[in-house]
Amino acid sequence: MATAYTLEFEKPLQELDRQIEELRRSSTERGTDLTDEIQALETKLAAQRDEIYRNLTPIQRVMVARHSRRPYTLDYLSSIFTDFIELHGDRLFRDDPAIVGGWARLGGHTVMVIGHQKGRDTKDNLRRNFGMPHPEGYRKALRLMKLAARFGAPVITLIDTDGAYPGLGAEERGQSEALARNILEMSVLPTPIVTIVIGVGGSGGALALGVADRVLMLENSIYSVISPEGCAAILWKDASQRERAAEALKLTAADLLRLKVIDEIIPEPAGGAHTDHEATGEAVREALLRHVGELRKVRPEKLVRRRAEKYGAMGAYSEA
Repeated sequence: MATAYTLEFEKPLQELDRQIEELRRSSTERGTDLTDEIQALETKLAAQRDEIYRNLTPIQRVMVARHSRRPYTLDYLSSIFTDFIELHGDRLFRDDPAIVGGWARLGGHTVMVIGHQKGRDTKDNLRRNFGMPHPEGYRKALRLMKLAARFGAPVITLIDTDGAYPGLGAEERGQSEALARNILEMSVLPTPIVTIVIGVGGSGGALALGVADRVLMLENSIYSVISPEGCAAILWKDASQRERAAEALKLTAADLLRLKVIDEIIPEPAGGAHTDHEATGEAVREALLRHVGELRKVRPEKLVRRRAEKYGAMGAYSEA
């Protein structure tokens, strides 16, 4: 089955993929050996794909980060963790399926995993509100973090949201307070916290799971206070200026590593995480094992102190 190249900048790959499929079909129907021709095209496809993905623009990385086939939190929970036990509810209002979390095992150790969760189809997306949590989702996340701290278990958060849901009901139930509370409590949580931006890290809805000792990003994920379209609409009154906005926002993993907002970039397979969930999961697992292993050796009070220093240093600059 051919890989579905669906993004605008992947059109050259779509054509090569189509040619490969036609040769395979012709070989089967006519009983002709076209192995050499197919291999030549596959080599050309791989080289062109690598070239395209090595030179993605910021707006192209936004497209990849939003790809509907990227692995989500539940995909990682099933591929790199074991013995996952999902916990539900904030003990105040209801459960929010836009955030999933619970106990799991990583490398033989118990951890608490919490992450945004989008749906794979329309029905599931409606149930999970397209991965945009209500305040009860963030309160559930905080409840689980405090539970983990009580048992000295590391917390792992996976970020993939366009932002916290801004609906009337969410605001009435204290969305802003829930986000601010998480940021405050995470800053002093006496247990290791590792965060990975696995797709879209949008605004306060991402940051409310993102105050951590180590913040990692997948290579083609993004992390920003606003979407490029929203930024363009505000600054230039024209959402079509999204390319310009994406460049200005410095939202890519490379930009944020250079600005010292994140600590590490996790490489993705050629063609993006959506093309190979297994390889992406293995890269994420390796990074988590390394960082969680290092942080487990640090005393809780030292973790909290270092965390404060880490975020206190952000935004510093010097004049030439």
